[in-house]
Amino acid sequence: MRRHFTRSVRGPVTAVVTATTGLVLLSGCGLPDHREAGSRSDGSTSQQPSILPKVPVPSGKPLGPDAHVPDLGAVDDSDATAVSKAWAETTYSYDTKYDTSPHGAVLRGTRWCTERRASAERRYRPAAGPGSEWNDWERHQAWTTVTVSSELVDDAPRDTEGIAYRSLVVAGTAHGRDGWTGTGPRLNAYVKLVRTAVGEPWRVDDATVVEAATPPKPNESPEPTGSSSDDPTQ
Repeated sequence: MRRHFTRSVRGPVTAVVTATTGLVLLSGCGLPDHREAGSRSDGSTSQQPSILPKVPVPSGKPLGPDAHVPDLGAVDDSDATAVSKAWAETTYSYDTKYDTSPHGAVLRGTRWCTERRASAERRYRPAAGPGSEWNDWERHQAWTTVTVSSELVDDAPRDTEGIAYRSLVVAGTAHGRDGWTGTGPRLNAYVKLVRTAVGEPWRVDDATVVEAATPPKPNESPEPTGSSSDDPTQ
């Protein structure tokens, strides 16, 4: 029977978007291609899908000498916390001059994953654009840097010889090649790590991620609320 763990979200990520159906599980598989069959005037069902399949996002370019991706140096892969943080820092450090979507960094992060997860990530092809936040970064040819901290979760299971769980907070900044700066990736990740035996390296086998709400842009302000009775012209 699978146990369910509850935990509080703390740290720099305060506004968290939660879905009523639960957390978004990053299992390395793409979303299903939902297509609806159209209806004919005689009430029968057409075989022609009413929603055309999306064109996969193209792969990114090979990294050049000016690419900004983390160089983590030596990581102690006998330490589950160190491995989980290395995975998160690599996976959420993008360079939009070379990456066409976040998936480019996801693939770089597979060095810290089990072969099962890494294989699934290599097979996956994004079927939709990366979104407006990515478009903002891309306009400035920005790269992202992240700070990863590990949280203590009171009701998390203890490490066993082969399984460990870690709760991480990721806070990022985007740096444009034109001097612009903005908000980078912001999320909480609950990571499952496994190893085949004591003394073998820990590897990320699964991760549940909750992304923070995107803050308003500096030139945006909330809509005014309340009565306009203070306006002397009325």
